[in-house]
Amino acid sequence: MKKLICVLILAIFINPVWADVSIIVTDLGGGKAAIDYSGTERARGFALDILVDAGNIDAISDFAVGDDNNGYGIFPANFSRHITVDPTTGEVSDWAIEGYNPVADVDDPGALGGLGTNGITIEMGSLYDTKAPPPEGRLCVITCSEACNVTVSLNATRGNVVLEDATEAVVDLSAATEVPIGAVAVGSPGTRSAEWLSVGQPACWLNARHCHGDADGKSQGLEKYWVSTNDLDILIAAWNKTYAEIGGQAINGVPLICADFDHAAQGSNKFRVSTNDLDILIANWQLADQPAADCR
Repeated sequence: MKKLICVLILAIFINPVWADVSIIVTDLGGGKAAIDYSGTERARGFALDILVDAGNIDAISDFAVGDDNNGYGIFPANFSRHITVDPTTGEVSDWAIEGYNPVADVDDPGALGGLGTNGITIEMGSLYDTKAPPPEGRLCVITCSEACNVTVSLNATRGNVVLEDATEAVVDLSAATEVPIGAVAVGSPGTRSAEWLSVGQPACWLNARHCHGDADGKSQGLEKYWVSTNDLDILIAAWNKTYAEIGGQAINGVPLICADFDHAAQGSNKFRVSTNDLDILIANWQLADQPAADCR
């Protein structure tokens, strides 16, 4: 299949018929906004415009790179500019090329201004043998220069959103329209500035649902559980460990310190994640579209 990589890259944005895919924007705090997707059928590719109504989009992160990795790591806008395919084997020897990211160049037809402006166009597709992207997950995280509203729209010139069979999807953008994103943090969440600084200023602590047990800033399932099994997995991985034991470690791309919901060390051993954090998670466990985004 990989020998067809170039053909597939050209094919992932054609032929319209309909299905349902939702795009969701979530305020992660610290000027960061997650761009997530959720679908009843698996998408093959996304072509989206992301706009802010104040300031600029300074950076993009937390995106998959490459093929066969349960993600959308094929970037048609930048593939030919940065990636080399072996003509004999059809394999890509190195995906980790500087500049290979989902943001279309400003000179590409229909593309927005790019990083450092108020709008970017992203193109992301999948290519895999066995590790297909899940029906819901994260496309990327953007960093905004100041407090703003983020709006995601389809880019018809670049191909909109298409499914595995190359048919076009009907996309719900209601959760990705004028979503408020807080200002870039210059201090720390709440009153715990010393605590925040002592554990490396984790952006997840600024998530407006973090104090209620939302470790990853993402909802799960059709009921939109903000505190569910993914958050529990992170808590379990960090359970009864000091910051020295979990600092710099992550599970599914989420730092383990994100399970420290009360932003305090516990007990004489100074465990960052322990019973107090578990109590918070249990109190908010699998509540439909809850808890409220009111953490400060």
